[in-house]
Amino acid sequence: MQRAVFCLCPLGWAPWSPRLVEAVVFGCIPVIIADDIVLPFADAIPWEEIGVFVDEKDVPQLDTILTSIPPEVILRKQRLLANPFMKQAMLFPQPAQPGDAFHQVLNGLARKLPHDRSVFLKPGEEALNWTAGPVGDLKPW
Repeated sequence: MQRAVFCLCPLGWAPWSPRLVEAVVFGCIPVIIADDIVLPFADAIPWEEIGVFVDEKDVPQLDTILTSIPPEVILRKQRLLANPFMKQAMLFPQPAQPGDAFHQVLNGLARKLPHDRSVFLKPGEEALNWTAGPVGDLKPW
């Protein structure tokens, strides 16, 4: 996958495919073949800029679609994928780190909760350190 330019990412068994994570982590341009896919971590991953979207009905023309992408567009997508923040946003390191997948999940959940402006951090306030606490808490269950 690290040497491939494109990685096929058809819809899998979940609302989004684990193949998307693998493609981003290995710096391979994801070719997203899923009409109703729910893309993970859209706040951190600019899917439209790094991926190629192919309608399921257009799979027979996949070769033509991919070979018609100009080299400068491919290079731009590869440069975006090379950004370490892309990879970080897709992984769950131990301990958790700012911008990692754990924080992406928390951000997504927070957006779904009803709340008013009083719950947002004020200028100068410190964010909660999710990794603070006894070292034993950082180990997987």
